Amino acid sequence: MKKMLQDLREVAVHAILGAADPQALEALRIQYLGKKGDLTKLLKMMGKLDPSERPAMGQLANQVRAEVENALAQRKDELSAMLLERRLTSEAVDVTIPGKPTQIGHEHPMYVVLDEIKDIFIGMGFEILEGPEVELSEYNFTKLNTDEGHPAREWSDTFYLTEDSSILLRTQTSPMQIRAMEEKELPIRMLAPGRVYRKDEVDATHSPMFHQIEGMVIDKGVTMADLKGTLDAVMKKLYGEDTVTRFRPHHFPFTEPSCEMDVQCHKCGGKGCPTCKGEGWIEILGAGMVHPKVLEGCGIDTNVYSGWAFGMGLERLAMRRFKISDLRLIFENDVRFLEQF
Repeated sequence: MKKMLQDLREVAVHAILGAADPQALEALRIQYLGKKGDLTKLLKMMGKLDPSERPAMGQLANQVRAEVENALAQRKDELSAMLLERRLTSEAVDVTIPGKPTQIGHEHPMYVVLDEIKDIFIGMGFEILEGPEVELSEYNFTKLNTDEGHPAREWSDTFYLTEDSSILLRTQTSPMQIRAMEEKELPIRMLAPGRVYRKDEVDATHSPMFHQIEGMVIDKGVTMADLKGTLDAVMKKLYGEDTVTRFRPHHFPFTEPSCEMDVQCHKCGGKGCPTCKGEGWIEILGAGMVHPKVLEGCGIDTNVYSGWAFGMGLERLAMRRFKISDLRLIFENDVRFLEQF
């Protein structure tokens, strides 16, 4: 039995130290030290030995087990080191190779124009205000001198959120005029940009959701000439000194007198094209002197103060600024389009 143990030790250690991978090493461990392994089989034969031989054979068997276990541990460490070396070689990173450029986004063309307009008006002493998109009819219509029965208050034109038509998605940023006059001290110079909602059909210049920029000045001695001069200066600052504007008489319930301002079509230069619907001009904003009834409703003495206000479409400003022919391109988020800006 002594020779069998010695032979087992020699064969096992040699095989273990030559194992090619962790799987082969585990198979050898089971073969020699497992419950049904070769060493276990030899130990079961000790019962047949003479009692005087058992202590010596037991000691030798323990030595064989220890040497086999040491060989397993040694080979396991060697294989781990080899696998780590292979992995480090295969996954090596050359730090001198230029890295992949990170694609960085940029401002949407519409918000580029918004920031430019804010800068222009802040330079004129205006304050930027924000207001709720879910608005009360009282602020969106009634306090702006738009009484019940006005076409703008019809369900076919407005997104109401309650059956009694008291709460809606604001159709204009004009409610910020009322909120400013109720909350701010006079004089007031404010600019209020934001989203508005109307039941418009989608086409090259219309959308059911779009952006307006509301502006208002309330002070002593304010006239229509101040309004026209300010808006003309803003357009020339935004688009260049050669920008052509025109003011047309109009009607708004909350201004008197009222007007609309157009800029010459950027696409055709005033000749007429699909973008301007053949007119040569694109409507940019509605404006006028704040109606005395609106001022008085906010507790402002119309014998002392007067004011003017306007609401301009941000998308249309961006269209002219970047010569975009179709408003729908602004909202489609096509990267090929946006990358141009």
